[in-house]
Amino acid sequence: MRNYDYSSNVEKVALKDSGFEFQYLPEEKIRILEVKDFPSLGKITALRFLEWCQKNPEGVISLPTGKTPEHFIYWTSYILENWDQIQIQQLLEKYGLDTFNKPDMSSFIFVQIDEFFPMNPKHENSFVWYIKNFYFKKFRLNEKKAILIDAWTTGCSEKTNLGELFPDGKVDLSLRFRQPLNRREELQQKALLAADAYAMEYEKKIREYGGIGFFLGGIGPDGHIGFNIKGSDHFSTTRLAPINYETAAAAAVDLGGIEISRGKIVMTIGLQTITYNPTATAIIIAAGEGKAKIIRDAVTNEESLLHPATALQKLKGACFYLTSGTTILLAQRTKEKLRRKASLSDVDLKKIIIDVAVKNNKTIDTLQKSDFEKDTIGNFLLSKGIDIKDVSARVSKSLMEKIRKGTQPIENTVFLHTGPHHDDIMLGYMPYIIHLVRTPLNSHYFATLTSGFTSVTNDYVVDQLKNLENFLNSEAFGNLIEQEYFNPENKTTRIRDVYLYLDGVAANDSETQNEASARRMMRNIVSLVDSYNISTIKRKISWFFNYFATAYPGKKDVYEVQLLKGMIREWEEELLWGHLGFNCEHIFHMRLPFYTGDIFTRQPELKEDVMPILSLIEKIKPDIISVAMDPEASGPDTHYKVLQAVATALAIYLEKNPERKIRIWGYRNVWYRFHPAEADIIVPVSMNSFAIMRSAFNICFGSQRSASFPSYEYDGPFCDLAQKIMVEQYSILKTCLGRNFFYSSDIPRLRATRGIVFLKDMSAEEFFEQARVMKSITESNL
Repeated sequence: MRNYDYSSNVEKVALKDSGFEFQYLPEEKIRILEVKDFPSLGKITALRFLEWCQKNPEGVISLPTGKTPEHFIYWTSYILENWDQIQIQQLLEKYGLDTFNKPDMSSFIFVQIDEFFPMNPKHENSFVWYIKNFYFKKFRLNEKKAILIDAWTTGCSEKTNLGELFPDGKVDLSLRFRQPLNRREELQQKALLAADAYAMEYEKKIREYGGIGFFLGGIGPDGHIGFNIKGSDHFSTTRLAPINYETAAAAAVDLGGIEISRGKIVMTIGLQTITYNPTATAIIIAAGEGKAKIIRDAVTNEESLLHPATALQKLKGACFYLTSGTTILLAQRTKEKLRRKASLSDVDLKKIIIDVAVKNNKTIDTLQKSDFEKDTIGNFLLSKGIDIKDVSARVSKSLMEKIRKGTQPIENTVFLHTGPHHDDIMLGYMPYIIHLVRTPLNSHYFATLTSGFTSVTNDYVVDQLKNLENFLNSEAFGNLIEQEYFNPENKTTRIRDVYLYLDGVAANDSETQNEASARRMMRNIVSLVDSYNISTIKRKISWFFNYFATAYPGKKDVYEVQLLKGMIREWEEELLWGHLGFNCEHIFHMRLPFYTGDIFTRQPELKEDVMPILSLIEKIKPDIISVAMDPEASGPDTHYKVLQAVATALAIYLEKNPERKIRIWGYRNVWYRFHPAEADIIVPVSMNSFAIMRSAFNICFGSQRSASFPSYEYDGPFCDLAQKIMVEQYSILKTCLGRNFFYSSDIPRLRATRGIVFLKDMSAEEFFEQARVMKSITESNL
């Protein structure tokens, strides 16, 4: 077995720069290298990888796929390509690398971590395709030396493949031990057993090379490493294995929907494959507050089947590379950060008081000194000599004031509600909008910044096209064509599509709903072909059918298909706000071009992405603008990019119009939550509001009703998850303030409260500061 050198100057320098320790014992059971932001995470990881390569030529490396290694790939390839430039030489020298020893990347043996089974390696959503395009090409690794997973031809004859043997992509692992029922199952059983033998040989080959020397991985929503999901044996080796719901949900976008990813199996190296060589370096990278709970469980627990990453504790060279956001639930580390502050902020104090109350299941006004003494962070508060009773009283009062603010009427105000995707506004704070629109003294405008096409399945589009075919030859449609009803620029007839559909919903008339959907799909096709000619339209429909018949699920669509899918989402949003009486004059589909459907998308650009938003702000002249505000690397990166585009547009607008005083409301929905201490407006949600939100979602968002691209947190539609989150937020406040604050209130809305929405209310200057902070911790620059 090869003896690898896992010592690291990079980690020593980075640790010194961070100002933290590797471990805060006894809480943390494995080393942690904390870095300030997402780009730094990629840079430090790249430097550590290249340092290891210098010390271990011809070693065995295993690197991850997905979005997490984006900055790692960028920095590694950038350093290799610019090795001799003075800037890079200085960087290498700072972190203790040998500036004269550029690693020969072709000498290393690459081991693929995992792959869906079956999977065509030529498909862009296969991990083999990813490895070849991002690691082999950019790092100049030698493909001939790579150990890659064959999840397409293993166990097949020359004239067939696993896609043909398992046409629905599902593999029944019970065929390992039961009798096949027919000829197809006999062939499947043969291929399955061959794959098991292949996995054994794959493991053997890795061990013959001395085991993995450098392993880099992300961590999944259930804590999985590779595809070693929660419950995996720490002595597991390369194998075929099922996946759980959380993993299937996370993979749904790549595979074309949960209907496809659910029940999928994978081939993955095992936890013992990673830890086989005791001198291996194993690094887990994670970014963003959304991973904080998973990270806490992975680093604070003893070795456990429930937490796969705890298997790495046996390696001296194992370390978690984390951004600050991922460490917020590590109590001793958080205490250290608070200790370094000159003074605790108002938000810091509120967080501590609220957290202690929730942990002890007590109202804030009944907290005792002993409750703080037994809590790591609470005890720190006591050590600062802070008057707990006084601070607790102020926190309770503040929460009550914020709730009352959420019940106060707002009038004579122009709102611009913005969302990255078509259902983001609804899922974030629709219960509040229901109240805000009741007065005619307000004006409301809704802008979706991207076309959201990645959330529409191929099957759903096909169903909509078939529905159109049912009406295409009817006399009614012929008359509408003659009247140029389907003119894409005709906003009057466009809103008639919406009202016809809603009339059908009100009358429980599915035929009317289908006709309205067909009208809108016809309008979309006319827009694409720029013709009312029936033959031309039928040819285009036929072209779409052929496209979807031959396209594999999860494939990046061609531009016309992206447009059509985006139009479907736009139709759904018009139905939603049509519920509340808003027509097309109040709804804007921005279709910002930075949204491309690629694995790694570019940042918004001034001319293409920012200026359209600026034009909209100039047209509407809003008093309040809402934005989705997810923290660093939590939730889709589209949310962050839209926020930056809005911030830039608003800054330009206010530079031209300095007299305007615009407020910004930050909201979050199903991807991440505000802590109650961060909220400025707390909105009570009633059962009536829940009913409206759920009904509207299921009526309007047909493409999302089946939850084809769900959250890993909840197996169901987003409207139900949004309700679940709002109920949980209400539970926190009910604990902090006591149930009687709500039940005995003289305000009916408070007595009716069953959920809570949190909003962050900011001045333009406060918003720009938030955007600047997010920009600095999310974007990469040398």
